[in-house]
Order: sequence, then structure tokens, then C-alpha cells
Amino acid sequence: MGTQVGTQTIKFDNMPKIVSHAAIVGPKEGEGPLASYFDQILEDVLWGEDSWEKAESKILKEAVLMSIKKASLNLSDIRYIFSGDLLSQLIGTSFALRPLGVPFFGVYGACSTMGESLILAAMTVEAGFADYCLATTSSHFCGAEKQFRFPLEYGSQRPPTSTWTVTGSGAVIVSKIGTGPKITYAIPGKIVDLGAMDPMDMGAVMAPAAADTIVSFFKDTGKQPSDLDLIATGDLGKYGSKLLIELVKKEGYDLTSNYIDCGMEIFDSESQNTLAGGSGCGCSAVTLAGYILEKMEDKEINKLLFVPTGAMLSTVSSNEGESIPGIAHGVVLEN
Repeated sequence: MGTQVGTQTIKFDNMPKIVSHAAIVGPKEGEGPLASYFDQILEDVLWGEDSWEKAESKILKEAVLMSIKKASLNLSDIRYIFSGDLLSQLIGTSFALRPLGVPFFGVYGACSTMGESLILAAMTVEAGFADYCLATTSSHFCGAEKQFRFPLEYGSQRPPTSTWTVTGSGAVIVSKIGTGPKITYAIPGKIVDLGAMDPMDMGAVMAPAAADTIVSFFKDTGKQPSDLDLIATGDLGKYGSKLLIELVKKEGYDLTSNYIDCGMEIFDSESQNTLAGGSGCGCSAVTLAGYILEKMEDKEINKLLFVPTGAMLSTVSSNEGESIPGIAHGVVLEN
């Protein structure tokens, strides 16, 4: 069973393992720096479907099935699936999983959903309620623009602080047996709201939440950034990443030597015109399930703090003048 550490951290005594991972991405992501790490790159964003929402469901379903196949498991071996997306009422996920017949927990952490799903899957395995759980999430650029910003046909101008929602899905299988990186700690995030109002500057919204989770982990465990090979946030982008480093430094911790942001890694912002970087549930999910876990398998990374970040807003809350709360969930993976 797990152990409570400090005020926020969970230490996994049995250390559930990630025994399989799969990542499917859209064509723009396939043109980026991490292209060689993805299992499948789509030729177009509809993938034979007649809507972006249906395409996202297909991407998630196929990533789930691919992760199961790569683990040499059957669908019936998966006890529970933890998943969510950015679409209203999680329609991307629910329609993707509808034909699979596996018990499903729908979770919503905005772009931090992969962290939340991974923590819940690990806790379930650690507690002995399942041998295998699957954690996954997805996002789609066109669907997210349609729901949260403006329809693509509108052709709105994007400010430099805006990010590009990743089209893709990452899936990982968490197990009490087998080989793979061990999940050693989880740091469930708190809602952090410093009053940011700009829905086109998600980095400023989420950086304080990421700082809160990272600093809480260090304070709870007594560890330092140097104890880790890599600290990877979800999708703070160019401006949010700089803010995070400043906020954490004020608490006495230096991230400058071993920190990356998935949103900064997945695109070449200059040549691909993604402005501040990548975002969306799929951003951290495909970067983890593709690039990071491949690096861990190759022993290039042995200790990782993975901190997906989310902005908890909707068009309703923004139009009603509400500020935008942020959240970040942390997971430590070790070889």
C-alpha cells in the first residue's frame, strides 16, 4: 500500500510499473522534432472520419488498442481505464471506449489529465484492485479551437502567448507485474488561481500550479532538483516555462539544468508557427508515451518528475468574467 509523505505526496511502496506505452499523433506533430518517437503519424487530421470529434475518438481508441497489443495482452486483461479529454462531457473518450467493454473512469484535469489518469491508475494497482489499468487521454487541434476559441473558418489572429493544441493520444498500461519504469511517487495537484484572465495565455495560468506541485514534492520528500535526471511539465510553453523557473527559484530550487516542457519539445515553434508551443491533453500524453518513455527504456533518463499542467476554464466561465484556475499533477518515474 502507499504511504502519505508530507502534506501532498504519495509514496508507492509496491511501485506499479508502466509495462507498455503507445502514441498516435497528427500530421503537424509528425513534422516536429519528436516525430521518430511516435508509433503512428496520421496523414490528415480527419483520419477518414466526417468530424474532428470522431477523429479524436478514433485516435484515442487506436492508441489504447496499440498499447495493449504492444504489451502482448488482451483487452480482457485491462481491469479499468482512466481517461478524459477536452471536449464537453468527455465525448471524445466515451465514444472511443464505447465498443471496448472495459470499466471506465472519466476524469477531467484539462491539459493535466494524463497526470491525473496516471495517478489514479497507479493508486488502483497499488491498492490491489487491479492487475492492469490503462491511463490515457487525447486532444485535437480543430476540436479544441472550435470549442474553446474560434472556429477555424473565422481565421482569428493568435497572440504570441497562445499555444497550439496537439492532435494525438498517448496511452500507458500500469501493472503490478512485468518490467518497465516504476511509479514511485505521486503528487496530486491543488487548484491554484492567481487571478489570470487571459484565455490566450495559458502558460501564465498554469505556471503557478506547476510551481506549487513541484515545490510541494521537494518539501514533502526533502529531495532536490539534482536528485532527478529530468523534470518535465506539460504545456507551459515559452512564456509559462520562464515564469515557472522564476517561481520555483523564489522557493530555493533551481530547475535550469534539468527541466523541459513538453509543449516546447513537440514542435519547432519557429518553423511550424506554433507561437508559444504545444498544449492540450495530448501534448504531455504523447510526449510521455513516445519520447520520454523511450528515453527511459534506453536508460538515458532514469529518474523523472512528470508534471502535466491544466487550465480549468470553459467558454462559459470566461464569458462570465471568471478568472482561470490552474492545476498540475506530478508523478515520479524511476528505472
